[in-house]
Amino acid sequence: MKLLGSYTSPYVRKISVILLEKDIAFELVSASPNGRDACVTAVNPLGKVPVLLNERGEGIFDSPIIAEYLELAHPEPPLLPADRLEALRVRQIEALADGVTDAAMAIVRECGRGGGPDENVLLNQRAKICRGLDALEEHAHEGRLLNGPTLTLADIAVACTLGFINYRRVMPNWCVNRPMLVALAERLFARTSFARTAPPVAAALYGTEML
Repeated sequence: MKLLGSYTSPYVRKISVILLEKDIAFELVSASPNGRDACVTAVNPLGKVPVLLNERGEGIFDSPIIAEYLELAHPEPPLLPADRLEALRVRQIEALADGVTDAAMAIVRECGRGGGPDENVLLNQRAKICRGLDALEEHAHEGRLLNGPTLTLADIAVACTLGFINYRRVMPNWCVNRPMLVALAERLFARTSFARTAPPVAAALYGTEML
């Protein structure tokens, strides 16, 4: 398999972690999003990463769809509960984490905009992040579908979100009053799959080209 994108993208990192956790061999092919890379737009008209090219050369895009495909094609070890309703609840947590990531990305883009950022935009996106993280803290405190004894897709998605917030320094005080998310992040960042997919430090300081 080939995965198009860069580890500076939290969504590419999420899929890479899933591939590593499932012990699926893959090649990361460096590619830019937003229509700047022909190898991406050839398989995803939206020009977004990640894009997964499977063994038959089929292009699969959008990280939730790729995650679902990998769970179906490579069910071991499972990252979703066998019960379909419980699996949907895990996917809901994944969607919440992805929404927090989208808000963090919006802040990064706004801060990189010529003429300076719009403070109203920043306040709105920060409010989304705070509400989302508070909800994720509650799920982590429950310790069932997130931060539980078995690694789930929700764990991976949330850890990638927290990693991106740290990486881009979007909200340095996010960990205040969120001890369960801190514990989850510390535990998962120690896993080989996360250590191998850490984005390059230098890239966090220059531009938004790989978002």
